[in-house]
Amino acid sequence: MPQSIYLADDEKNIRDLIALFLSQEGFSVQTFSDGDALLSACKHSLPDLVMLDIMMPGTDGLSICSQLRQENSDLPIIIVSAKDSPFDRVTGLTLGSDDYLIKPFLPQELVARVRALLRRSQKALKDGIVPCELAFGTLTLSPNLHTAVLNHEPLTLTPTEFDFLSYMIMHQERAVSRDELLQTLWKMDWQSDTRAADDLVKRLRRKLRARQSNIRIETVWGFGFRLALEEDVM
Repeated sequence: MPQSIYLADDEKNIRDLIALFLSQEGFSVQTFSDGDALLSACKHSLPDLVMLDIMMPGTDGLSICSQLRQENSDLPIIIVSAKDSPFDRVTGLTLGSDDYLIKPFLPQELVARVRALLRRSQKALKDGIVPCELAFGTLTLSPNLHTAVLNHEPLTLTPTEFDFLSYMIMHQERAVSRDELLQTLWKMDWQSDTRAADDLVKRLRRKLRARQSNIRIETVWGFGFRLALEEDVM
């Protein structure tokens, strides 16, 4: 059965073009002219992935994204928008989108990002072998169930956040470069757009601080990131 994608964009030409690209790659695409219609459809049947424009009639795409994320922590969401300011991008990622694609874009880039987010298996994280549980400090991840527990309480993570923390825990003995994260988690060489990793780390840091966790995602300047516990920080 083909993987299903819901797309909301008020421009018919854009909807038709994206649907054509993805349908040619074997995806089942259902389009909507506004976010409210997409949200209503999600209440009846969840797709494998959602794509949202920001500026649409009725409820804007960012609000739809936030509501979808609150109700479905593991639903992959991509914002596709002509709004390309750093503020718009960070806002979209902060509200729960897994990726932010700026119009215009190449068909190959669209398909590559969709495929990257639709990866549900963790096999690529470490030579095809995934432990039943991953732990660091008081954080425990269960890849098979795709659940996270922090300080003995459930922790809500987006799919990309979950993959990032899984990879960092599995390589906790060393720092991980931005390029390695981009190529491993997103399956793309985004050397010109390392903000994807930086934005995700900022979001995770806020979640950890909100739970008063002693887990830190340290920045290794000019290289990448490493996990540390507060008492280990010099």
